[in-house]
Amino acid sequence: MKFYDREIELNQLNRTFTLTQNSSQMTFITGRRRIGKTRLVLKAVEDKPFLYFFVSRKTEPLLCEEYIEEIQKKLKIKVFGEIHSFKDIFELVMEQSRQKQFVLIIDEVQEFLRINPSVFGDIQNIWDRLKDETHLHLIFCGSVYSMMKKIFEHSTEPLFARATQKIYLQPFNIRILQQIYAEFNQQIDPKNYLAFYTITGGVAKYVEYFTDRRIFSLKKIIDEIFQENSLFLDEGKSVLIEEFGKEYTTYFSILALIASSKTSRSEIESILGQNIGGYLDRLENQFEIIEKVKPIFSKPASRVQKYFISDNFLSFWFRFIYKYYSALEIKNFAYLKQIVFRDFNTYSGRFLEKYFKEKLAVSGKFNNIGSYWEKGNRNEIDIVALNEAERKALIAEVKLNKQKASLQNLHQKSVRLMNFLKDYQITFKLFSLDDMFEEI
Repeated sequence: MKFYDREIELNQLNRTFTLTQNSSQMTFITGRRRIGKTRLVLKAVEDKPFLYFFVSRKTEPLLCEEYIEEIQKKLKIKVFGEIHSFKDIFELVMEQSRQKQFVLIIDEVQEFLRINPSVFGDIQNIWDRLKDETHLHLIFCGSVYSMMKKIFEHSTEPLFARATQKIYLQPFNIRILQQIYAEFNQQIDPKNYLAFYTITGGVAKYVEYFTDRRIFSLKKIIDEIFQENSLFLDEGKSVLIEEFGKEYTTYFSILALIASSKTSRSEIESILGQNIGGYLDRLENQFEIIEKVKPIFSKPASRVQKYFISDNFLSFWFRFIYKYYSALEIKNFAYLKQIVFRDFNTYSGRFLEKYFKEKLAVSGKFNNIGSYWEKGNRNEIDIVALNEAERKALIAEVKLNKQKASLQNLHQKSVRLMNFLKDYQITFKLFSLDDMFEEI
């Protein structure tokens, strides 16, 4: 798949490289696995001199051996003697950037926490001493979000406040995803496109995987996922076990329940039989895997709230793969596919709602977009979008089939909500599959 989008990030990286004419600059890039971090940085440096260090799980001397080869090849210098510590490698690179302006990419940098945690202190000391006399753009990439946050944003860590730029790489937005999908499909079927969005969530690697194989329909996507040796079947574990560590089973149980529409803390605690407040807090604030949603206009201290998994694919994985892992163990793929096809319409309804919220967000017409419901989940309204400057509000219901929605019912459910919108110009709207490609 060709390179799409990322114009903002490429401009930021190019602008930072320009600043290295005066002094060295440090950037760190994070985001979930498969999001496209490595491809982004390699695209950004394709017209620049650069070194690429990948931190694999090897001993430090073996890594240094690899890095010396890269230095000699790319910088066209001869390194004499043996170097066994990354400290010496990094100082050598910094010294070379006294006369040369170039980029050093260190990918999966969090692995140094396993190999030799003192590396970060060494980098700090050398950086502080030489950055104003050199011309290096130092780019760190990492996929384990909690570790990257610790390395660069915890005040007790050596590299705290050293980075001059942070990029948190997100999935493709719905405009880019639609552009990619349309390039390979002259006529877009809304139901299949919703499935593509619901499962990939715009994550670059998944989009590329299905696009390269011309897999665009719900049936073909499910057939590809649920088969022998599928890369997707262990994907949730691959992405998250390293984040969660030895307590991953509790986190996985919570996420599986959230994916199965057990979205309140009380519901989850009643099923698991334990207090999960700390786990929910870490999932939301440390790992940033779930989001806490409150009704629009609710007070900050309100306990009326729901939890959702932010990542589309992980939500799908916990709902349809992890939940039925016993069937997966005996390779009963037919049973798993039957479950998906049986439940997918109901499951994807929430993602159609999410899609329209994203569509409203990228339109730039609103500054606050949320949902509304009252205690006991009464009078649920899918979308309330506000333009507080112009005092305009959009109240919308989202259904797969517009025939099942009613403007009259939406008006009735909005009676109490209207108390918050007394001076607003209000538009009531029904959204369905047929509206996915319409301008808002």
